[in-house]
Amino acid sequence: MTIRRGLRRALAATALVCGLPLAAGCGLESGGALPLSVLPGSIELVPELEGVKITVGSKDFTEQVILGYIIEFALSAAGADVRDLTNIQGSNSTRDAQLDGQIDVTYEYTGTGWINYLGNEKPVPDPVAQFEAVRDEDLERNAMVWVDPAPMNNTYALAMNRQTAEQTGITTLSQYADLVNRDPAAATTCVETEFNVRQDGFPGLAATYGFDPARANRQILQTGIIYQATADGTQCKFGEVFTTDGRIIALDLVLLDDDRQFFPKYNPAITMRQDFADAHPQVAEVMAPISEALTNEEITEMNRLVDVEGKEPADVARNWLVDKGFVTLP
Repeated sequence: MTIRRGLRRALAATALVCGLPLAAGCGLESGGALPLSVLPGSIELVPELEGVKITVGSKDFTEQVILGYIIEFALSAAGADVRDLTNIQGSNSTRDAQLDGQIDVTYEYTGTGWINYLGNEKPVPDPVAQFEAVRDEDLERNAMVWVDPAPMNNTYALAMNRQTAEQTGITTLSQYADLVNRDPAAATTCVETEFNVRQDGFPGLAATYGFDPARANRQILQTGIIYQATADGTQCKFGEVFTTDGRIIALDLVLLDDDRQFFPKYNPAITMRQDFADAHPQVAEVMAPISEALTNEEITEMNRLVDVEGKEPADVARNWLVDKGFVTLP
């Protein structure tokens, strides 16, 4: 998932240059101002949050930036003095920034927390049980609070174009594994850097489905390029995608069925350090109805508006909140 260059503001660029964990000398603790304004709607002014400085962070792909702006506009409508630190490069950098106190609130995915941050190898199949497991363990080990899980599930998948689907007859990841073992050259697969090494990515996929990852003919591409390259079918017969990405529908890509249920559930939930959550319990109250409204259909359409129609994530996030009545325009 990618965002357009216009969103790579100077602040975010500084984060990439300085690196993370963020150094105090980089001057990123306060973040930047919100790009757009909102007024209260169904989210009313909350006296306990009025004027409270809250820095919101996100990772650097479209969906995460949209989710970050959704938090920012919601808390701004509630009266908080919100600072924008969206577009941090990579999951680990975003996590480190939060643990170090440089961001206060973000939407994080349950699967990422369970596998990548907490080091568990096997996902919990039930989404509610997965949320509860990561919530309890992360609180105990790292004093991190998880609240307000959303119903949307942005998990990984492998995709192919219609022609590849018809030519190979493949519909499942088990059949894909058979193809890798039988004819690796016919299973050229494009993945991005994180997926190539993450335990909930290609190495774990290979172990679960019984093929040698070294035999798979892989190409490492930027996330946004993979969708079009898979649709073209020349460079990538198969490609790593995110299931809530709007380009899947726009490019008529076909998802392979995860018939052994390898990929974890990736429901986004509000995450905060325990000290911040204890000091400002109203944040969870403000965000609860918003998270409840974040279904696969809703976020896929927002992603499509950015990645296919070229709209700005901040505009998309604010318009969605306005349409749902959570905020109003000045």
